[in-house]
Amino acid sequence: MLDGSPTPVPGREDALDVAHWGPLEAVLDLRTAVAAFLVLHFDVPRPKSLTSGDHLQRIVDAMYASLRVGSSSSFRFEAAGSDSAVFGRLADLLAEATGLRYDEAAGELVLRVRRGVRPGPSGDPGWDVLVRVGSRPLSARRWRVADYPGAVNATIAAAMVRLGEVHPQDRVLNLMCGSGTLLVERLTAGPAAEAVGADVADDALSASSENLGAAALDARLVRADCAGPALVEAVGTGWDLLLADPPWGTLHGSHATNAEVHAGMLWAAHDAAAPGARFVVLTHEVKVMERCLRDADALWRVRSTTRVFAKGHHPRIYVLDRT
Repeated sequence: MLDGSPTPVPGREDALDVAHWGPLEAVLDLRTAVAAFLVLHFDVPRPKSLTSGDHLQRIVDAMYASLRVGSSSSFRFEAAGSDSAVFGRLADLLAEATGLRYDEAAGELVLRVRRGVRPGPSGDPGWDVLVRVGSRPLSARRWRVADYPGAVNATIAAAMVRLGEVHPQDRVLNLMCGSGTLLVERLTAGPAAEAVGADVADDALSASSENLGAAALDARLVRADCAGPALVEAVGTGWDLLLADPPWGTLHGSHATNAEVHAGMLWAAHDAAAPGARFVVLTHEVKVMERCLRDADALWRVRSTTRVFAKGHHPRIYVLDRT
């Protein structure tokens, strides 16, 4: 259970502090968090002090707590100076206490060491040690058995689903479905009257089929161009919730053609959508999307935009209502 509301971490736009009590396993059910960490604060002037008895034991206890919800055989640091003698000594002590192997490049259990984010009683911020809960990021879904270049992050997909709302009577259409991430996250969030994924690429549809199967979910997959009139010919009309992650022009498509793709997608989605339908779109081509939306203002009304972080990029999630 969460104790109170999440609070922003000073200086970190991508992190929230959340008080938690109860089984730590419940943290693994968070759908829109990339990772969760146990946060330990130490009122010490430098990381060398972390090797002392009481401080070291707190870190060991947190590592064991993480191991109880996700087994790991190795650990690593994510910290400035992690190759120093101080961190080498800390690694040796933690390995001896936990029996885990220290693997500086590929350790499964992640420990972040950073300066504290809030000044302590002495005015010095001290140091924080963050121990990741589980051996994998929360965004690394177990159903993902087929990778696909440019696939949307599962936590962002879950946020898109939440923003688009989940209603069991919805007919759901995923345009440019890729490896099926949006379909899986939508059907995981709740039942739908019907769910269809459409993509022009056969390898994408194969990846979607594999991931849907691994998640034990059922959706119809259709080969169709999602930026033209062929979409309606392939999937029909009357869709209540539409989801799309159009190509950003890096791994798929090109920047030169993305304006045409986004404009065609908005028109095709409008033709396929039911009156009052919601359309949730993730795109890094923000200027292109804004221009296309101005040109298509008779088709879609912008309900909200949300800036997110994805692999060094800051794409936006657009929630649109069919006019």
